[in-house]
Amino acid sequence: MTDLALQQSVVAASPRSKTFAAAVVIAYALIATLPIVWIILTSFKTQEDAIAYPPVVLFQPSMEGYVNLFTIRSRQTPEFIASLPPAQTWYDRDVRKRNMVIAGPSKVLPRFVNSLVIGFGSTFLAVFLGTLAAYAFSRFKVPLADDLLFFILSTRMMPPIAVAIPIYLMYRALGLADSYLGMIVLYTAVNVSLAVWLLKGFIDEIPREYEEAALVDGYTRLQAFVKVVLPQAITGIAATAIFCLIFAWNEYAFALLLTSGDAQTMPPFIPFIIGEGGQDWPAVAAATTLFVLPILIFTVVLRRHLLRGITFGAVRK
Repeated sequence: MTDLALQQSVVAASPRSKTFAAAVVIAYALIATLPIVWIILTSFKTQEDAIAYPPVVLFQPSMEGYVNLFTIRSRQTPEFIASLPPAQTWYDRDVRKRNMVIAGPSKVLPRFVNSLVIGFGSTFLAVFLGTLAAYAFSRFKVPLADDLLFFILSTRMMPPIAVAIPIYLMYRALGLADSYLGMIVLYTAVNVSLAVWLLKGFIDEIPREYEEAALVDGYTRLQAFVKVVLPQAITGIAATAIFCLIFAWNEYAFALLLTSGDAQTMPPFIPFIIGEGGQDWPAVAAATTLFVLPILIFTVVLRRHLLRGITFGAVRK
């Protein structure tokens, strides 16, 4: 009986250890989610509540931040406001309470669409090219493979700002500045190295015998890759896609330097949301909340693949 208890204690954690681990996980979850929750709450505050000190926790919810985010407003005299016909919408009434009128839509939706196109477009290309390159390095005898892999990895070692000026000059000469194509190509080039290294490890773990059996059955190399390798590498592909999207979605330095209008994304746009009398913090919080949603949804949808992808191959038989 003693030996059995000793064997179980090696494998199973004690109740005290479980309680401590649960407390650590809960504390970490609260600390990690508190800034996001505070940003979401701030997006529903008025400007007065957003800058109040001490911070206001209980407040009357307001859509002022979202109205300010999606519209351009101009301040008018009370006499001019009184001469206008009655407001037809709730946001018109809210704006007029501050002696302002809506002059038109803001640029937040085009900037949000730019982030979607550039972020997901570059992620797709990086994962697609990275999968092909990783398969080639994993399955074929590539001359100087180790040197090439190190060279590919070395492109991630330097900070982006170190090459920002040369890239800017090159893009200006080629006419790629402030364009979808230029930003997608740039983010793809930066992410391909990460995709190759991550996916090569996943593909190395897939037994070659599966492909050899498919080739014996009459499959071509491409058919064996598509029907045998890709389904088993889907966890690695999903994990790689999440990491590539996070970089492309949040990247600030290149977006600030290379875009200013047509292809500007949300990261350089959010800090310049200025309101009456200074920084419009509810509008900034509303923009941040809107900006976080796609990456959050994408990660939640692929969370199972992300967990399996990170731990895949950790235990080798």
